[in-house]
Amino acid sequence: MSIHDNILIKIRDMRDSLTPVEKLVADYILDNVADIPHLSIKSLAQLTKTSDASVLRFCKTMGYKGYRNFIVSISASVGSMDEDQKDQYTDIQPGDDLPIIISNIFHNNSKSIEDTLSVIDKSEIARAVKVLRECNRIVFFGIGASGLVGIDAEQKFSRINKMCHTYTDGHSQLTAATLMDKKDVAIFISNSGSTSEILDTLDIVKKNGATVIAITKYNKSELAEKANIVLSISTPELTIRSGAMGSRIAMLTVIDVLFAGVASAEYKNVKKYLSKTHDIIASTKHRK
Repeated sequence: MSIHDNILIKIRDMRDSLTPVEKLVADYILDNVADIPHLSIKSLAQLTKTSDASVLRFCKTMGYKGYRNFIVSISASVGSMDEDQKDQYTDIQPGDDLPIIISNIFHNNSKSIEDTLSVIDKSEIARAVKVLRECNRIVFFGIGASGLVGIDAEQKFSRINKMCHTYTDGHSQLTAATLMDKKDVAIFISNSGSTSEILDTLDIVKKNGATVIAITKYNKSELAEKANIVLSISTPELTIRSGAMGSRIAMLTVIDVLFAGVASAEYKNVKKYLSKTHDIIASTKHRK
């Protein structure tokens, strides 16, 4: 397990999409973190009023072959979670003083990036970079704040001469999806993974055979289940007032990783484009 992989963050983020029985196991683990490494599978089953088979199923849902691997991961995460208990996300309250707002926003954004590093699958990033290097065209789909992340992505990939475009409303997304084929890559950006416009577009893209990359929260969702490659983000469970902030910053960071991965792998070919685009922007500024 890498120093950045924290199974406790994965359990927290996945909780809402678990079965009722799996939730019993998850809640007990999150409430009794320090005790878990010392428990046998039989003890954990008794304490959660489930069965050995249910606990094993839970471990497999979390991506582990068996209970022993799961417990090793829990032990490794306990120390960092102790820090996390003192280091929770803080919601923005009406009437907060500006210094508190400043501190909380910086803290929450940093934590969202850190937690995303815990849940994102590095091998999925490698697969995503590979398909982005080989494709004819990249199409980004996102609604609302997620659409703004797509616009940022288009700006970056355009600089290295990748054919790409972002679509941020339902109608244009359906039209773009209809024109995609198996040599294209569709990147769906959606925190929930269940936005209706996104799922309608996804169905068309899948029918046309394009590769689907999802940037979405670490959870079971229709988008995550149907995507070829899933890049998970972790976001705070806060109110509507500040929820979109953490997800946006995590998504932008994932886009930066994909861009840097592609640009670095193809640096010999793309450095001329990066230089040209930098020079033209610089010369325009000087004229002003």
